[in-house]
Amino acid sequence: MLALLLALQVAAAPADTLATVTLAEALRRATGLDPNYVAALGQVDNAVWARRSAFSVFILPSVTLSTSATKYAPPFFNFATLKPEPYSVQAAVSASYDLFTGGQKLAELTRSGAALDAAHAGELQARFASALLTEADYNAVLANRELARVARDRVRRAEEQLAVARARVRTGAAVQTDSLQLRLELTQARVTLLQQESALRVSRLELGRRIGAAGPVDAAAIDTLPPAELPLTLADAITEAAAQGPHYRQVAANERAAAASYRAQLGAYLPRASVSWTRTAFDNRFVPTLRSFNALTLNVSFPLWDNARREVALSVARVNRDVARAIRDDLDRAVRHDVTAAYDGYATARASTDLATEGLAVARENFRVQQSRYGAGATTILDLLEGEVSLSQAEAQLVQSRYATRLALAGLEAILGRRLFPTN
Repeated sequence: MLALLLALQVAAAPADTLATVTLAEALRRATGLDPNYVAALGQVDNAVWARRSAFSVFILPSVTLSTSATKYAPPFFNFATLKPEPYSVQAAVSASYDLFTGGQKLAELTRSGAALDAAHAGELQARFASALLTEADYNAVLANRELARVARDRVRRAEEQLAVARARVRTGAAVQTDSLQLRLELTQARVTLLQQESALRVSRLELGRRIGAAGPVDAAAIDTLPPAELPLTLADAITEAAAQGPHYRQVAANERAAAASYRAQLGAYLPRASVSWTRTAFDNRFVPTLRSFNALTLNVSFPLWDNARREVALSVARVNRDVARAIRDDLDRAVRHDVTAAYDGYATARASTDLATEGLAVARENFRVQQSRYGAGATTILDLLEGEVSLSQAEAQLVQSRYATRLALAGLEAILGRRLFPTN
């Protein structure tokens, strides 16, 4: 069984030619591949064109060009030649401008501006959401690589202690169960190593998928400096998130857009006035130039009843406005909870990292003492194994705490919509 485990371990060793990316490169490549971010960019483009349209209706009329050619059999009267002709060609150019629309132009201008703000906030939110997922996959590779190293160190220590135990059994300084206990610990350490290397391979494949690579990708090592204190207080973070956080900005902009849409529907109850100009030409060939007519029309309409379609549209707009307002009010109340949870999560993870660092130093010293005492015959094999397991657990805890702190920081930055440390 041990031989089989060793064979699998060797076969599962990563290739030396594995591609490696930095965090900055991974973020750059992953953002352009994230479907949610691509959709958010498309929403920004749509909102920009809607904004241009809302501006253009104030200064530009709508213009239409049309032409038609007809063949008659038998010949029919042609208005251009004033006689029966087998062909008739008509062309027209028309321009119209809305003079008064019941305030719908202004409402649409307000709605398009709010929609553009919402689209920009949604793009920022999608970018940080993509960055959060990418950093999670990147840190998973780093963490699993460190945990694999911890597992290899555990295997090495178990092999060394097994050799010592066998020597002591042969000299009569220890009983046979000592070597059996250490053989069990060695087997457990090798199984843990296989599991951790499998997790490392899977995380490398996931990182490769995230950045668009065809196969597994390794993560370049980053600094292991202790996490720094946040450069802003909790109160400042709450205020900044409420004013500049992408999710909160998007919800507030959606509420403004819904309110503007409701005001636009109210304009349907007011009269409408528009002016239009049309020039029509007739002939029996392209381009018609034989006869032409100009028409200038002023149109005023007052909608009285359209079988309640106006009322239905107004009700839908009012419900959408009320829902958007309720969502905005709910997020105004939730911002303190969200920011506090993320802020305290980073502080807790940072304290856990400091605790894990001290715990690792204690576990190392305890293992050294137990190893010396066992070699001198002053303690049992169980105490030595307990020290060995505690050391491996302390090393793993430090690795997990370190990368949990990085993810907690990324989560807070996603809420605020900006990086808190220039080098991050």
